[in-house]
Amino acid sequence: MPPKPISARSALARAVFGRQPTIIRPKSAIWTSKAPQRLILCRDSHAAQPWDLYNAPPSTRLEKHTDVPNDRMKTPSALQPLIDDGIIDEVIRSLKSGKEATVYVVRSGSEQRCAKVYRDMAQRSFQQRSQYQEGRKVRGSRQTRAIGKKTRYGRKEEESAWKNAEVSALYQLTNAGVRVPRPYGYFNGVLIMELITDAAGHSAPRLCEVELTAERACEYHEFLIQQVVRMLCVGLIHGDLSEYNVLVGSEGPVIIDLPQAVNATGNNSALPLLERDVNNIRRTLGQYAPKLLNTHFAQEIWSLFEKGELRPDSKLTGFFVRNEASADVNRVVIAIDDARDEALRRQRGREEMGARGEN
Repeated sequence: MPPKPISARSALARAVFGRQPTIIRPKSAIWTSKAPQRLILCRDSHAAQPWDLYNAPPSTRLEKHTDVPNDRMKTPSALQPLIDDGIIDEVIRSLKSGKEATVYVVRSGSEQRCAKVYRDMAQRSFQQRSQYQEGRKVRGSRQTRAIGKKTRYGRKEEESAWKNAEVSALYQLTNAGVRVPRPYGYFNGVLIMELITDAAGHSAPRLCEVELTAERACEYHEFLIQQVVRMLCVGLIHGDLSEYNVLVGSEGPVIIDLPQAVNATGNNSALPLLERDVNNIRRTLGQYAPKLLNTHFAQEIWSLFEKGELRPDSKLTGFFVRNEASADVNRVVIAIDDARDEALRRQRGREEMGARGEN
């Protein structure tokens, strides 16, 4: 049997080592299409030191393979299209991973920003999503029917609506003066937004991760209640506001994570969700300023909202007296009967007009 032909690489390797060397790949190497693979050789199969053959003359001097830095982060597949399109230039590190999305620190030009990559519906663990989606507007009747029937198209539209909710809320709230991360765009399921930092330029900590004085806790509480009021003035309730969804930036608290933002006028759970948001902040900051624990801002805010009297600069006291008077059941029943009779009269009128038109 004739001997197998050998490649140019094998011939060169034999010229250097006198035999076919062991080919290995160091753990630190990262191969990319931009950097062609390089042949890594070792004099001994048990040796731990990799060597680069190409930049070495046929002598004993060989160089280490150091083409790629060890600490370079691998680009997530969801962010690669944004790099290819020039929207971002580099993925620096992972910032946090939650039940809804994974957030990365990225570089865009000379600025560092956040890239929020939303998880697919099957990967999310957010519970009772329907409670938050009640009252949200969908593009058209076809989408509404498909979502209601849970068809494949409906699930796709529901997924898109859930992801778009935070993007829409951020733009709406930024225009209303609410302190949330400034959005820079939404591309292929990835939200690019402002990176919140502390005074030293590091990623800002969450409210639950900082120690506060009583005075500072009261300042933060007043500021956050003002943000809740401004949100409600544009018809939105956070729905999941807590010490975990507030960052303490260099200029104060910043509210984050809004995919579950609730339509205040179209959701039957609006008041309970508002109360939970406000009470979560009260409980957290009340640890440092106990006097906050006796306040009732949620009920006061909602009362003004129902009356149409809530304004971004409304003066609040934190005190609210519930109306404990018994309901007049008979009066309520009479009002319901009157409304029913009025609806029937209108229906008969429409039917009579239709009959005359046919004749």
